[in-house]
Amino acid sequence: MKAAMDAFRTYLAVESAASPHTIRNYLSDLDQFVCFATRYHAAGTGLAPTDIDATLIRAFLSAAHENGASHRTLSRKLSSLRSFLAFLQRCGTLPDNVAQRIIRPKERRPLPNLLPIDQVYTLLDTVAPSTHMLQRRDQAILELFYASGIRVSELVALDMPDVDLQAGTLRVLGKGRRERQVFFGPTARRALLAYLDTRQPFSPGETALFLNYRGTRLSTRGVQLLVKKQSLRAGLPASTSPHTLRHAFATHLLDNGADLRSIQELLGHRRLSTTQHYTHVSTDRLLEVYDQAHPRARRRQGEL
Repeated sequence: MKAAMDAFRTYLAVESAASPHTIRNYLSDLDQFVCFATRYHAAGTGLAPTDIDATLIRAFLSAAHENGASHRTLSRKLSSLRSFLAFLQRCGTLPDNVAQRIIRPKERRPLPNLLPIDQVYTLLDTVAPSTHMLQRRDQAILELFYASGIRVSELVALDMPDVDLQAGTLRVLGKGRRERQVFFGPTARRALLAYLDTRQPFSPGETALFLNYRGTRLSTRGVQLLVKKQSLRAGLPASTSPHTLRHAFATHLLDNGADLRSIQELLGHRRLSTTQHYTHVSTDRLLEVYDQAHPRARRRQGEL
């Protein structure tokens, strides 16, 4: 079993180009499954890939559920097992993928926090004008999140050559190492220019776009903390995060007439269903579309 898992690790890293985070989660799930299965099925004698069946997988998921695992966690564990067994099937180790017979646990996915436009503006206006590099950096980061909708992992990975100030575009490396182009407007451009004026002399040899106070690449955690700090200063909920601004970007585009397919491309989603969950259509926008499109609604408006 260990040899099969080692081969799967190599496959994820090399052929699938999975992120270190994904690899770590998959292998952790598989380690937990092997520990459980060895006790449950093989009576301490070890586990071979051919010992894995649907009954064993259901028992593993049931035990995880009894130990408090959420539906989302159970769904991820099943995905890990499906991917692992699919890999073994392609290698000829298994005749079929028994994990495909297991119904995925139904996941209740809450909508992300939504900031109205006026609260977003309040947040963007929180950072006081300054000649200090860190304050200009914070302003540029907030403006760029709302202007482009990029993920926090994508923002901290940006290098200087990834920014085209003249065109107002960023070259972003998203999930699965898929590259895409995103856009930003004149307000974000001005904030970036102001930041770069102080960033260049601060650490001219560093390629990372956003720097910490030591002059090295800013971390994901550092960005999360600065967004939280500015949010609290603006009187916004403590749960406000970079993800909140990404959601605001998508929602406000949708509310102003952008189509889901375009938003899907800008966000870097593989599936439209992800974008549909991610965005939240306001009641006002729905009523406006209904009144403009439905024949009876148009007649009703004329009678008012």
